[in-house]
Amino acid sequence: MAKFRYLTTPFRVKNLELKNRVVMPPMCTYSATDGVPNDWHFVHYSARAIGGVGLIIVEMTNIAPNGRITPNCLGLWNDEQRDAFKRIVAAAHQYGSKIAIQIAHAGRKALGHDYVDAPSPILYDGDDKDPRWSYQTPRDLSTAEVKGLVQKYAEAVKRAVEAGFDAIEIHGAHGYLIHEFHSFKANQRSDEYGQDKMLFGEQVIQAAKAVMPAEMPLLVRISAQEYGKDGYSKEHGLEVAKRYAAAGADVLHVSGGGDGTPDPAHSPSIQAGYQVHLARAVKQATGKPTIAVGMLEDPALADYVLASGDADLVAIGRGLLRDPHWLLNAQYHQNGKDSAPMQFVPRQYQRGF
Repeated sequence: MAKFRYLTTPFRVKNLELKNRVVMPPMCTYSATDGVPNDWHFVHYSARAIGGVGLIIVEMTNIAPNGRITPNCLGLWNDEQRDAFKRIVAAAHQYGSKIAIQIAHAGRKALGHDYVDAPSPILYDGDDKDPRWSYQTPRDLSTAEVKGLVQKYAEAVKRAVEAGFDAIEIHGAHGYLIHEFHSFKANQRSDEYGQDKMLFGEQVIQAAKAVMPAEMPLLVRISAQEYGKDGYSKEHGLEVAKRYAAAGADVLHVSGGGDGTPDPAHSPSIQAGYQVHLARAVKQATGKPTIAVGMLEDPALADYVLASGDADLVAIGRGLLRDPHWLLNAQYHQNGKDSAPMQFVPRQYQRGF
């Protein structure tokens, strides 16, 4: 096996300098109480930093109590939550990783709350819910309430900056609130946010940038194509990407789906690298760096995606859940005579590599 030429190379965007191209994407662990991170989160993220991950993105962290996917999800609507994140950030830095946080609101996909908010009072039709709760028909938000949600995003981002994170990610994918606004089937409003379906996402991005240091990069995750019934096409997804890039997104984290039960008529076959083409299309359309996703845990495939120029960074999700030392072990298992010297191994583990 040839040595990895791209996975282990540095990457820089604005003032964010990464030691390699491996990203731990946000993956919910449903382990918080009142939105506050605890020892579970500290160990979980510290372990991936010890494992050499270049950029860790903390799981979906919500702007309001009823914006959580479940009552056990993280939040950043108060200062207690902000302060609890500080030791996680410090640990990631101690072990040489950079760390971002995904700021979000689940919209109509929130479960276990007294009420849910969304662009329109349309029940979510997905089959991926937590079996303990049922989806609710959302409230019909007023225009003023929508503007208030933009401000809540800004407040959460400000707290994330104060906690010491190196970058911010805004979640505009997978059927959650921002995605709902730019989705034709979820947004049937008649006001300005219905006439211009990308306006809400654009305003959230602009509000986030206004409270971030100028050289701190903003990542935005999008579903570049919907996979559910009557979902939007890649062409619409590219328009979303271009609009959000113009609003201030520095990096686009490109996924797909999450809008409802997948429709076989226009859903992809789930296999290694199945969403990389979306990252390539977004990169070409916007000129912005992209993060590719989609079953990339084979190190050779991940390296090839980078070598091809389809994306600038690769998100290793389930692979990093199974193995916190995914990158270290990927290097170790290469053919010795072809391998570069081992990189990113903590002093305490060097005897094992």
